[in-house]
Amino acid sequence: MFISSINPVNGEIIKEYQEDSPEIINQKINQVYQSWKTYKQTDFKYRANFLLKISALLKERQDELARLMALEMGKPLKAGIAEVLKCASVCDYYAQNGAAFLADQEVKTSAGKSFISFQPIGVVLAIMPWNFPFWQVFRFLAPALMAGNCGVLKHSSGVTGCALAIEKIVEDAGFQSHVFKTLVSGSRAIAKVIEHPFIKAVTLTGSTEAGQKVAAQAGRLIKKTVLELGGSDPYIILADADLEQAAKVCAEARLINNGQSCIAAKRFIVVKEVESEFTAYLKAAMSAKKTGDPLHEDTDLGPMARVELRNELHEQVIKNITQGAKCILGGEIPDFEGHHAFYQPTILTGVKKGMLAYDEEIFGPVAAVISADDVTDAIRIANDTPFGLGAAIFTTDLVLAEDLAKNQLEAGSCFVNEGVKSDPALPFGGINQSGYGRELGQFGIHEFVNIKTVYIK
Repeated sequence: MFISSINPVNGEIIKEYQEDSPEIINQKINQVYQSWKTYKQTDFKYRANFLLKISALLKERQDELARLMALEMGKPLKAGIAEVLKCASVCDYYAQNGAAFLADQEVKTSAGKSFISFQPIGVVLAIMPWNFPFWQVFRFLAPALMAGNCGVLKHSSGVTGCALAIEKIVEDAGFQSHVFKTLVSGSRAIAKVIEHPFIKAVTLTGSTEAGQKVAAQAGRLIKKTVLELGGSDPYIILADADLEQAAKVCAEARLINNGQSCIAAKRFIVVKEVESEFTAYLKAAMSAKKTGDPLHEDTDLGPMARVELRNELHEQVIKNITQGAKCILGGEIPDFEGHHAFYQPTILTGVKKGMLAYDEEIFGPVAAVISADDVTDAIRIANDTPFGLGAAIFTTDLVLAEDLAKNQLEAGSCFVNEGVKSDPALPFGGINQSGYGRELGQFGIHEFVNIKTVYIK
C-alpha cells in the first residue's frame, strides 16, 4: 500500500510513500520506548539544549519547509515561513521556561518534608491534521520533550512529507536517536497504535467525531487524552468598535490558512445598528486578498487542501443560500483551468439559527454575518453553539470587554480587539465539543507528566 501527497493546485502526485506495515509500526514504537528509558533520565539543561538545536534547524530550513507545506496542502509561502518560525519559538519558550514549570514544589504538611514532583510518563502518541502540519506537531512535541517524554506521530496522510521532515529535524539535532518517530500509515492503524502497551497517552487535533472515537478507545484502556477539536468561533462587533479596523482583523481571522483553521473566525455577530457599515468594511477587506499559487510570495490565499473539501464547502454555501442566507461576496468555484482546489472568499449575511452556518462549523473561507439586537443578544448568540474553542469582542469599552471575556463568553480563549490565536506562553484548548485539556504554557507541559506526591516523615 502507498500513501500519496497530492498538490492541491494542480492535482499532481508529489510523492508516494510506502505505508508502514504493522511490524514496522511496532518496531518504531519499540525504538521510541527504548530511547525513552534513557531520555527520561536526562536533566533539564540537556533537554533545553536539545530544543534549542531543533529551533536552530527550523530557522535554518524555513524556506524549504515552507515550500513543502505549499506543495502538500497549499499554504502560501509567507504563511508557511511564519508557521515554521512559530515552531522555533515554542521550542525556545520551553527551553527557557520548562525547568521552572517542572521544578519540585514544596508543600508544608505534617511531614518532615513533602513536595510535588513532575515526572515524565513515557511515549505520547500524537494524531495530527494537515492544516498546520508543523505547528500542530511542535505544539505537543516541544513540551513533551522538555518534560522527558518521547513521541510517536500519526500525521494526516496528505502531509507525509512534512511529517518525515519533522522526524529528520529531531534526528539531526543529534542529541539522542529515536526519541520521536513518524508512522507512515492511514487512519485505520490508529486503533492498534493506541492499544500498544508502550503508548501511555494520546493527543489529538482534529474533528469532534475523530475526538469521540479516540477518547472512547483510550478511555477503555485508561490512557489520558488531550483533545483539540472543532470550533465555530464567534466574533462580536459592538456599536462603539472601530469598525474599519475590526473588519480588517476579522478578515484576517476568517481567511487564515484559507479559512481552514479550528480557531479561524466563523460567525460574525454584529449589533444591528452597525451591521451594514461593518459588513461593507468586511467585504472590502476580504475582497482585497489575493488568491493564487501558494509558491508566489505575494499570494494571500492558496487553494484548499483537497478538491473534495472545496466541493463540500461549496455545497454548504449553496445549502445556506437555499435556507435563506444572502451571498454578497464569492459563493462560486473559480473558473481556473486544470485541477484546482481554490474557493473564493465568501460572505453570507442574514444567517439565522437553523441555518448550517449558524449551527455547524464551516471549514473554509466563508464568513457568516449574524445580526444581534444588543450586547446581551450578541452574547446569547455567541454561546449558542456546541463548540467552545475561541471567541473575540470588538469594542472601545475595555472594562465591559474584560467582563464579557472573563465572565460571560463560553470558550477556552477570549480575545479583545484582536483575532484568536495561539501563543507559546498561553494555555490553548477548548470546552464542550471543542475538546478538553490544554496545550502550551505551564498548563500544557503539565498535561503529560506524573504529578507525583513525595512525603517524607
